Amino acid sequence: MIYVACYIGMMLLRLSRARVGYGLLLAALFLFSAFRHQVGCDWFGYAVQYEFYGAVPFSQVMTTREPIWTAIIAAQVQLGIPYPWLNVLSSALFFAGVHRLALRQPDALGFLVLLFPVLILNMPMSGIRQGAAIGFVCMAFVELVDRRLLRFVGLIVLAAGIHSSAAVFLLLAPLVQGGLTRGRIALSALLAIPGVLGLMATDAAATATSRYVNTGVDAAGAVWRVALLVVTGLWFLVFLRRKWQASFPRDYKVAAIGALMMLVLIPLILVSSVIADRLGYYFVPIQAMIFARLPFLRLGVARPLLVAGPYLVLLAMLVVWTLLSTHFQQCYLPYRSWLFGLPGA
Repeated sequence: MIYVACYIGMMLLRLSRARVGYGLLLAALFLFSAFRHQVGCDWFGYAVQYEFYGAVPFSQVMTTREPIWTAIIAAQVQLGIPYPWLNVLSSALFFAGVHRLALRQPDALGFLVLLFPVLILNMPMSGIRQGAAIGFVCMAFVELVDRRLLRFVGLIVLAAGIHSSAAVFLLLAPLVQGGLTRGRIALSALLAIPGVLGLMATDAAATATSRYVNTGVDAAGAVWRVALLVVTGLWFLVFLRRKWQASFPRDYKVAAIGALMMLVLIPLILVSSVIADRLGYYFVPIQAMIFARLPFLRLGVARPLLVAGPYLVLLAMLVVWTLLSTHFQQCYLPYRSWLFGLPGA
């Protein structure tokens, strides 16, 4: 299977510690996702969006729930740029954000490898709109670390203009500046109440509720993806938190906030697996950041197993997904690319 082989190759590259490995892998993954042809479960859905918003007057496009996304499509159609280039742009936004966050990691290559089985396959290779939004959210995580409030808010607003679900991260604004104390967390939670109520009152929330709550609609594999995030959050908070804070005090806040938010997925998945899954994808970069830094923590005699564990668990999930999921086989196989020209062009 091409995807399993690719992931195993990435793990071997990580073990080789090649100096040029990160740059080569980043470029290869961008080309692999950006220039796929009729690969990914949402390929034809976004083709419909391309046709629909391309025929809508620009003034009306800017009044939609996600005006930045619809404006991009409208501009692309007006310029006569074929639909597949929308995947190139969304992949570029995704990997630009991932790259900026990866540069802050002591093991950028490991961080990138850990993103492949879940985030890269599901977002820039399928859910391209949320994938582009995740790129901006990754950039916002960097600004959270640097305590730059205005830049953090600006990037989240851009992300929400592409995928409205990203607006939930505006609730973190009170935590951007200052330390992560219990008092600040309590204050942020208190201030988040009107924010949550406001988000619930939006058209986006109403649409999500009508589509996914008590409708019998489930996200394939969501339970396993969310479970891995929840386990990661618990593991960090119970066993890794103090070690992390001692070794990476500058990045501790974003990791701790991410771990706490992973636990929010527990009650959320009981309401809707789709909504929990969609929100969970935003936390995968933080999960990969936690996993990729395990080699730099004092973990005792079990260190080799704990360091290798996340890579092996993700490999097992990928193998099961590719072999047993008819959904995967219909959406991702065979892999095709138009890197050297569109078919029939």
